[in-house]
Amino acid sequence: MVSWRILAGGYDAFIATYLFTATANSSSLELWAKSATGQNPTWLARHPENHSIIYTVNEQGNGLLQSFLVNPVGTLSVALNTTNSLGANPQYIAALSNGKIGIVNTSTGSARVINTTDSGATFNVTAPVEYIQFPADAKKEETSNPSMILEYGNELWIPDTGRDIIWRVIEEPVAPNVTDILKLNITGNITQPKKSGPRHIAIFEDRLYTIQEKSSTLMVQTVPKLPEDNSTILSRTTIIPEDAPRYGADWAGGAIVIPPRTDKFPTPYVYVSNRNLGVPDERGDTIAIFELVNKDTEDEELKLVKQVFTGLNQIRVLSVGPAGEDGGDEFILASGQTGQGGVVVFQRVDGGRDLKEIVRNTDIPNRTSFIWL
Repeated sequence: MVSWRILAGGYDAFIATYLFTATANSSSLELWAKSATGQNPTWLARHPENHSIIYTVNEQGNGLLQSFLVNPVGTLSVALNTTNSLGANPQYIAALSNGKIGIVNTSTGSARVINTTDSGATFNVTAPVEYIQFPADAKKEETSNPSMILEYGNELWIPDTGRDIIWRVIEEPVAPNVTDILKLNITGNITQPKKSGPRHIAIFEDRLYTIQEKSSTLMVQTVPKLPEDNSTILSRTTIIPEDAPRYGADWAGGAIVIPPRTDKFPTPYVYVSNRNLGVPDERGDTIAIFELVNKDTEDEELKLVKQVFTGLNQIRVLSVGPAGEDGGDEFILASGQTGQGGVVVFQRVDGGRDLKEIVRNTDIPNRTSFIWL
């Protein structure tokens, strides 16, 4: 028997703690606790070294960032610190390797990097503000809507659903002779197909994978070097199930996860979520499973392996359990932003080519972000 406590954020004023227990014959998912937070803690992140500290956005008009201490039983302290995101409706935060926190303001097209104390528990608001406003394109009537942050080397890669661009941003000194005061600067970008809406990205074994919200497509391309926007698109395919409802559906891409290779799962698979914003399918939305075949050949392409109906509506997050002796990476968590589907634990079966629902908890109808403790 193995068990994990799992934190889950959403559109409420609390973060839920679940207790997931897995055995050879049965599994359980229990709502363990609710910890009060600010409004709409929709995305969570964990300090990369001090695992007792977690962070959450407050996705609202006056966007905020909060820090909390995780107690030994999996509940949270009162908020240790709160600071402003300097924008509206932040939907994503990333705990960076340098101890700072990156946050994007989706509605106002900006990003901020925030210093923390050595322990990571509080925010250093006396430090100079590192902030960037992404440009809009008035001629094309395109506004900036950044949707996540991926740390890659010394860069921050930020997909922008409004501008069809992945911004490449670095921290750099404000002047050649001033090295202790940093600013955020755009050093390049990766253009995406028009009206595709890049939402979430992942880099896996020298390939960039993008889930495109507006076109409901998954795209894989080479990882370009700075400063050129010289990436080669290798494959692009729809993620919508073939037997989806013909009328009333309104599709949008959601989340993407690519678990690392292990002895148990030697073949990497790409898991992406569909979000039907229209008339719901009674079977729920799907998690689509893809494999990149014929890598490094002229026939390299994404191949659909399976569409798994979930009983969830508008899946905004997929979360793989931690790899290790306990085998947490055998499981994927999912929840919908709407509907009554609750939180579901899927088991990766057939080497990862399929997902099997093993337990569901509907005490809370919707969740949007997870952290495995």
